[in-house]
Amino acid sequence: MSDQNPRDFWETRYADADRVWSGRVNPTLSSLVADLPVGRALDLGCGEGGDVLWLAARGWYAMGVDISDTAVARARAAAQTQDLTEGSAEFRTAELPDGMPEGPFDLITASFLQSPVALDRERILRAAAARVAVGGHLLVISHAAPPPWSAHQHGPEEMPTLDGDLAALVPREAWDVPVGELRTRSAAGPHGEAATLEDLVILAQRLR
Repeated sequence: MSDQNPRDFWETRYADADRVWSGRVNPTLSSLVADLPVGRALDLGCGEGGDVLWLAARGWYAMGVDISDTAVARARAAAQTQDLTEGSAEFRTAELPDGMPEGPFDLITASFLQSPVALDRERILRAAAARVAVGGHLLVISHAAPPPWSAHQHGPEEMPTLDGDLAALVPREAWDVPVGELRTRSAAGPHGEAATLEDLVILAQRLR
């Protein structure tokens, strides 16, 4: 793993491209969240805001945080374009976990919160779990293996595991986990190459 400063790495990643992500909601997120009662949501590592905007358009008060100023600026611009302004969609620049907004939240999501540079994933997920309201949900969607076209090489010990991410649910008996599994999906690479990707998906509900 590179020792490059995370803020510099991600700011360069976004600033060097007109757009990094599609702007569409993560389909796994939309399928698992669609029937949850609307409330207050937080998206960690929101990028250009696709998941936050989808939530806000469906009545959630949704906040997104990202380490990149450029990503947050693009997310705010997209919110204005979709008339999802303050009070429905909000975006902040923050380093996690120290800059994580205070809860409680009815839903906290983290879609592919992974990085080739320093990322204290365990602390971030523990901080997120602590901010979930009683009755609320934590949704974590992760690459369980690197995409074949990835420029960054990861050893198996660097990829998230089910047991590793579930360790963030403290105390464990306070949580129900209706979804905790590996899923496969078809995807196309940056040059149109077809691949089957493996994701780790966890949906947990706080009981008390």
